[in-house]
Amino acid sequence: MSYGYSNDRGGFQLRPQWIIAGIIVVGTLIKFFGNTQENPVTGEKQHVALSVSDEISLGLQSAPSMARQMGGEFDPNSKSGVLVREVGELLVAQSIARKSPYKFQFHLLRDPNMVNAFALPGGQVFITVGLLTRLQNEAQLAGVLGHEIGHVIHRHGAQHMAKGELGQMLVTAVGIASSDERSSGRTNQAIAGMVNSMLQLKYGRGDETQSDQFGLEAMAAAGFDPSQMLGVMKVLAEVSKGNRQPEWMSSHPFPEHRHEIIETWLSEKYPNGIPESLTVGRKFKSREQDSSSNAPPPKKRSPAR
Repeated sequence: MSYGYSNDRGGFQLRPQWIIAGIIVVGTLIKFFGNTQENPVTGEKQHVALSVSDEISLGLQSAPSMARQMGGEFDPNSKSGVLVREVGELLVAQSIARKSPYKFQFHLLRDPNMVNAFALPGGQVFITVGLLTRLQNEAQLAGVLGHEIGHVIHRHGAQHMAKGELGQMLVTAVGIASSDERSSGRTNQAIAGMVNSMLQLKYGRGDETQSDQFGLEAMAAAGFDPSQMLGVMKVLAEVSKGNRQPEWMSSHPFPEHRHEIIETWLSEKYPNGIPESLTVGRKFKSREQDSSSNAPPPKKRSPAR
């Protein structure tokens, strides 16, 4: 059945699949823009797919599985486990993260080869032994954990889930609208999928920059020298050297570009240099220290005034 008008000269025809695709697009957009919540920490209006309680529940349920994929969790009562937990808790206590409803927990994962840190929605934060053993001091560890705390309080995970669902439904609509006997719909759907993926990566890079800034602010609030984040970027650059795709295809800006943004932030925030009151904290005995760990526990600090 055809819709619209047609004449002998071959007029416009409104195809049924266009109507179906239009309904999908309209319904998806209404759902996406209708799911608006105020961030409980920053006050920002966000389009998210989960409530705060859903984020916490999802994070708690997913944490054991994520830990198993990276060799399991290191003993939380070991020196390294205590170090990670105490630095993380200090950052939360001294930053705006303390106002959040999230119950932050910090985990050290056993994988010695994976150089990584990540956070799940709701406050589950992880760092691998592979990354910890490459850091030189408490301040660098604070930079890594502060960055991940930033992802949590800015609700980047929940935002990405909502954007991912939006993008997938729009890709489906493209496939339906362009379907015909020659199967061009699948080709157009694949193209739309690639475009959607590239857009999601762009959103990801913006989130990384936002989390870097939060990490810098949290470091300073907890008494750490935020310029030590530059050392973290050096570690990441060394690890990724010769094994990365073009930046426009990556979810993270290249470490050297993040380095430039951090330097700009530091020069604007501290035009006269880093205050002496902000320190590197305790230095680790070796960047290649055994994970059993000789890393000293963090200093106890008084709350910032």
